[in-house]
Amino acid sequence: MSHPNDEPFPLPGVDLTRPSVARIYDYYLGGTTNWEVDRQFAERVLRDYPVIRSVAYANRMFQRRVVRHLVRLGIRQFIDIGSGVPTMGHVHEVGEQVAPGEVRVAYVDHEPVAVDHANLLLKDHGDPSRHAAVHADMRDPERVWSRISDTGVIDLAEPAAVLLMAVLHIQQPPPPGSDDTEDLGPHLVATYRDLLVPGSYLSLSHVTDTEVSRQSAAMLGELKSLYANSVSPAIFRDRREITALFGDFTLLEPGVTWAPAWHPEEASEHDQVADFTDPSGSLLLVGTARK
Repeated sequence: MSHPNDEPFPLPGVDLTRPSVARIYDYYLGGTTNWEVDRQFAERVLRDYPVIRSVAYANRMFQRRVVRHLVRLGIRQFIDIGSGVPTMGHVHEVGEQVAPGEVRVAYVDHEPVAVDHANLLLKDHGDPSRHAAVHADMRDPERVWSRISDTGVIDLAEPAAVLLMAVLHIQQPPPPGSDDTEDLGPHLVATYRDLLVPGSYLSLSHVTDTEVSRQSAAMLGELKSLYANSVSPAIFRDRREITALFGDFTLLEPGVTWAPAWHPEEASEHDQVADFTDPSGSLLLVGTARK
């Protein structure tokens, strides 16, 4: 079956033999920047675990509330790493609602399709002097910083907010040519913390398989195997490990908490209400901290 955004020939570097994390997530959110291989995998997940779509929405709603909150605190620069496709009320749109004409955003992703479509969307619905999409690998923070600087959109000598939304539970393999099997997540986050100037913020969301119901823990175990076999390996951290990712940054209230519980007052009437009987149903521990 054809699809509105199916292209006759894939972009250079796009592997259509395996589903992509970014394109699957886009499908969970109701987007169209995905291919049949992604939709088949996503439908398989949603058939057996329909709550995953609600988890994806809870993550996106958290991100929206973070942007509103930080803009109100004076932040005008956002770096969204592992951004996927900037659709459905993404960072630049939310920032524009709170501080029109003031917020600058750099989207960073390693998925060529996500970056290509981000550039198309920003061309039509963004401001090239304030919004940019960068093709870079988060495993190389120095190159990410260099590519962001090259856009001229972000002044890296000024405070900015780095957003790591639902990317750190996708295990980052070592760079090509390296035989290091160590989990790169904490090291990468520490490097990004070091790159930020004082007054900046780090905000992240992370799936956890602890402090959740037995049914949720079992589901996550099954999903972990499914993703490892078909997409990318996953790594779930507990509250202590997720809190440690903020290093010596000062956590904003209410600290590390469940996604629906983080500043619910920042929700707008257009945000989807989280459909969970308990906040832990979101499976996402989240937090935001200041350097």
